[in-house]
Amino acid sequence: MEGWSMMTKRYLVLEDGSIFEGKAFGADSASVGEAVFATGMTGYQETISNPSGCGQIVVMTYPLIGNYGINRDDYESIDLAINGLVVRELTEEPSNFRSGMSLGELLILKGIPGIQEIDTRKLTRLLRDKGSLRGKLTAAGEEIDTDATVAELQQYELPTDLVAKVSTKRPYPSPGLGKRVVVIDYGIKHGILRELNKKDCDVIVVPYDTSAKEILALFPDGILLSNGPGNPEDVEGAVETIKDLIGKKPIFGIGLGHQLFALACGAKTAKMKNSHIGGNYPVKDLNTNRTDLTSQSHGYEVLEDSLAGTGLEITHRALNDNCIEGLRSEKLEAFTVQFHPEASPGPQDSNYIFERFIQLMTASNRKENTNA
Repeated sequence: MEGWSMMTKRYLVLEDGSIFEGKAFGADSASVGEAVFATGMTGYQETISNPSGCGQIVVMTYPLIGNYGINRDDYESIDLAINGLVVRELTEEPSNFRSGMSLGELLILKGIPGIQEIDTRKLTRLLRDKGSLRGKLTAAGEEIDTDATVAELQQYELPTDLVAKVSTKRPYPSPGLGKRVVVIDYGIKHGILRELNKKDCDVIVVPYDTSAKEILALFPDGILLSNGPGNPEDVEGAVETIKDLIGKKPIFGIGLGHQLFALACGAKTAKMKNSHIGGNYPVKDLNTNRTDLTSQSHGYEVLEDSLAGTGLEITHRALNDNCIEGLRSEKLEAFTVQFHPEASPGPQDSNYIFERFIQLMTASNRKENTNA
C-alpha cells in the first residue's frame, strides 16, 4: 500500500483531549472533521456515501464493518463526502456475491482515511455523553503532538459551505411521464430519485442556489427540498428562495429540507447534542398513531417552542428523544419529514410518504383546474 501497511498506527484525537490508538486503513492522509456515531448493523456503504455526512468523521457502532464489501448498487452519491471512518474491526476480504471491492480499497480510491481496532463502544459512550466533538485522524504512521493537536481542534471552525460542496453544479433530469417534480439539491441521496422515478415522476434536479423564478419556469407540479449536510442557517439564500416558493406549488421537504422549510415559515433550529444517524430510529405519526422504524442522518432539529404563529402542525415525533420529525401546513400545501422515507439504509416502513406527495400534487392540480 505504497509505503505503509494495515499494521501502521493511526490516532484519532478529539478536542476534549481523548486519544484513541488504532491501525490505519483507507487513505494515508490526515483529516479533520466532526466525530459522530452511526447506528445500524448494515448499511455502511449507504452511510459513507450519503452527502448528509459531508465534513464528518463517522464512527460505526456495529463492531464488524466491511464484511459484505462494496457493490455497484448501494451508493447514495457518486463521491463519498465523509472526512473519515472509524470501525472496531475491518473485514479485508469481504464475502458477498455482489461485492466488487473491499471497503478499504474504496477509501483509498476516494482519498478518505480510516482507523480500525479501537474501542468503538467507549468512543460511542463518550460522544453520547458529550455530544459530537471535533476530531482528527492522523496520517498513517504519524506521531502526534497531543497538546498542539488538541489546541488545533479547539480552534477549528466547522465548515459552513457543506451544501455548496455536495450540491450538483448544473441541473439534470431523471425523466418520467408522471408528475413534474423539481428537486432542490442540498445534498440529495440517490434513493430519493429512485422512489420518485418508481412513481413515474418526471424529475429535474437543480442546484441549491437556483432562484425561485428559475424553478417555477420549469412548470413543476411539486417541489422537493432534499436532504443535505450541516447547519440549515448556513445555506446561503435557501430560506429566501423557499419563501418565494411557498404557496405557489406543493412542497415536500426531507432532512435538511425539513429544517429549511421550518426556517422559511419563521421557526428556529438548533444543534442537537446527539445526532440521529442510522437505520433504526422509531418515529410516531401523530395523525395515524402508526410507529415506523426510520433511517435518519441529521445533527440539527426544529425547536418546538418556535412554532407558535408559523401555522405549522407537528405530524411526527421521535420516540427516543421526542424531537420533531415531521411538519405540515394544509394551507400552504406543504409537509416535511426529518427522517428518510426512501431508507437506504434502513427499514422501508415510511416509504408510503412519497405517495402522500403524489396525492398532494394531484389534489393541487385538480384545484387549479377547477379554478381556471
